[in-house]
Amino acid sequence: MKFVSKGAVILSLGLAASAAPAIAHHSFAMFDQDKVVSLKGVKVVQFKWGNPHVFVVVESENIRYALECASPSAMNSIGWKHNTLKAGDTIDVTMFPLRSGKPGGALKAATLPNGKVLGEA
Repeated sequence: MKFVSKGAVILSLGLAASAAPAIAHHSFAMFDQDKVVSLKGVKVVQFKWGNPHVFVVVESENIRYALECASPSAMNSIGWKHNTLKAGDTIDVTMFPLRSGKPGGALKAATLPNGKVLGEA
């Protein structure tokens, strides 16, 4: 019986260790944090509030940019709420662009329709 329980423990630890990479947080290496891109007067297409990250999709001159944000709890701590933006809002954003050159990036700051700035401009 001791042999079975030791085997079960070893198997459990092995499964837990192999699952760790799947639940680990991804890196922000895909974003060029040495560059800041500003987009003025973009239209919000979608504002997705959820884990693990909040996303804002904006459109400028028929180009859509998917902007990754922090977690909902981190966004809350700097003034964002689940209803801060809605589709159709016009905002200004600054972002760290994707290294790939594709339209998107990590949101740095946003100037809301009421003029309030959330994040570091």
